[in-house]
Amino acid sequence: MSTSQTALGTVRDRIGAYVALTKPRIIELLLVTTIPTMFLAERGLPDLWLVLATLIGGALAAGSANAYNCYYDRDIDAIMNRTKRRPLVTGEITPRNALIFATVLGVVSLVWFAFLVNPFAAWLTFAAIALYVVFYTMILKRRTPQNIVWGGIAGCMPVFIGWAAVTESLSWAAVALFGIIFFWTPPHYWPLSVKFKRDYANAGVPMLPVVASDRRVAVEMIVYTAAMFVCSFALIPLAGMTWVYTVIAVVLAAWFGWQTWLMLDNTRRGRAKTGKVAMNVFHASITYLTVLFVAVAVDVFLPF
Repeated sequence: MSTSQTALGTVRDRIGAYVALTKPRIIELLLVTTIPTMFLAERGLPDLWLVLATLIGGALAAGSANAYNCYYDRDIDAIMNRTKRRPLVTGEITPRNALIFATVLGVVSLVWFAFLVNPFAAWLTFAAIALYVVFYTMILKRRTPQNIVWGGIAGCMPVFIGWAAVTESLSWAAVALFGIIFFWTPPHYWPLSVKFKRDYANAGVPMLPVVASDRRVAVEMIVYTAAMFVCSFALIPLAGMTWVYTVIAVVLAAWFGWQTWLMLDNTRRGRAKTGKVAMNVFHASITYLTVLFVAVAVDVFLPF
């Protein structure tokens, strides 16, 4: 291998390490909720440049928050099998460089929103970063089993940002969308915590599955899931959704509700493979949210 090829490989690996700090899979899910929200706020197709600007700014902001999270949690990440290959743990990136990278991304995202979207969206973006980094990562995560519930507020902010990007305001429909994601977060994240609760226990992170029985976790998941369904149905009158969204929301509710019930039933009967059942719910939650928001986007363009 030539010197130039070696250098190119090194640069590629370094770029990949910085990209990994931003947790791109999480960013993808956040952006999935932003685009339909903007369609609904516009009641049609928004200006494509505005959509692109909002997505770029949102990706930068989320990347900043995630990089800060990796910096602050690098001691935990070194203990957990699921995260021990992250760049700050392996030494591919130094803590100082990670902190600089996170700060630059955050500043650029705020300036981007302020000048290319609107100031209100920029303030909401600042709030989203602060909520995730300070409220969740620094305050809640290591102190309370309900960390992901209240910390999940940060993950709801993209719908507010997307709505504000279009209207420079918020509405009750935006609040319903916010509620969907807020109540979706526990039944999405807790199954993952069930699967990896030994990792969290070893790291001293009091996720609910670490400090409570699987049955209690399943019961609380069902409660939050029911609240999520209420918000998804509340969107119908608040945003004037058609029967198409209504049918999809009902079918998704029945399907995902059944998935969470299977997890509860598994714990009630004391069956093995709780982790496998939990991961089924985890993957189902991603499908639920994706399909529901696609239905929001499509419903806007229906003539009835």
